[in-house]
Amino acid sequence: MTDANEARNRLLNGWQLSKMYTFEVAARHESFALAAEELSLSPSAVSHRINLLEEELGIQLFVRSHRKVELTKEGKRVYWTLKSSLDTLNQEILDIKNQALSGTLTVYSRPSIAQCWLVPMLGDFTRRYPSISLTILTGNDYVNMQRTGVDLALYFDDTPPNHLSHHFLMDEEILPVCSPQYAREHELLKNPDNLSHCTLLHDRQAWSNDSGTDEWLSWAQHFAVNMPPSSGIGFDRSDLAIIAAINHVGVAMGRKRLVQKRLERGELIAPFGEKTLKCHQHYYISTLSGRQWPKIDAFIGWLRELAG
Repeated sequence: MTDANEARNRLLNGWQLSKMYTFEVAARHESFALAAEELSLSPSAVSHRINLLEEELGIQLFVRSHRKVELTKEGKRVYWTLKSSLDTLNQEILDIKNQALSGTLTVYSRPSIAQCWLVPMLGDFTRRYPSISLTILTGNDYVNMQRTGVDLALYFDDTPPNHLSHHFLMDEEILPVCSPQYAREHELLKNPDNLSHCTLLHDRQAWSNDSGTDEWLSWAQHFAVNMPPSSGIGFDRSDLAIIAAINHVGVAMGRKRLVQKRLERGELIAPFGEKTLKCHQHYYISTLSGRQWPKIDAFIGWLRELAG
């Protein structure tokens, strides 16, 4: 039992790194013979190294058959992680050699922030840093940055994950917004009591997987406004609630940073004037601890410049 536990808890050490390179080549080809050709070894030597590695790690990496070898499910996980680590290392070496802001940068963002604030500004970043190739990913969940290759993430919340480094970006305020037409039809100007006859539009994932009508409830409680009996229409993105408001569906709880330009263009109005509520949540940037790459620092600095 003790030997089994030791095998299960055994971790990779420096002595096994050369065998890991043999594993990477064999996994890439899914062939010990082709790996042997690339490594200038005999197929039996490759097989011996893989056997030793499996024994030392306590994990079966390959399924052997008469004519071929295939990665096990565990072997595929190890190979993907190893390949991702090698790609990261190679990119870092290139960046060091070039001493320039270049290479790929993968950014993850909550969809509404990307749609309404980040993406419209990206032209400025690419003009400043033409050698950095950006990839923008979106989602409402916290992303596993190590596993997905994300370099930095842009969130709106009040409880950042503990295992990451965090950089404050900007505060936020919320206020009700609607189309001028909807405000006229429901006599909303300076008259928040008429909200009780309106359809409320809200982001159900404003700062968690199910924040529900929390944005509306916190605003209504602060300004002592009665809410309508119906919960209205919920969306999983704030920008969808805003699009619905522009099209006269109802009154959306807008985040000021994300609706400011639409207010300036007259697509939306704030029918109750400056009845804005500062959020407990804020926008922040998350990065892997210890990852201080010049291109990441450049993007964070650029974001902070935009935020003012």
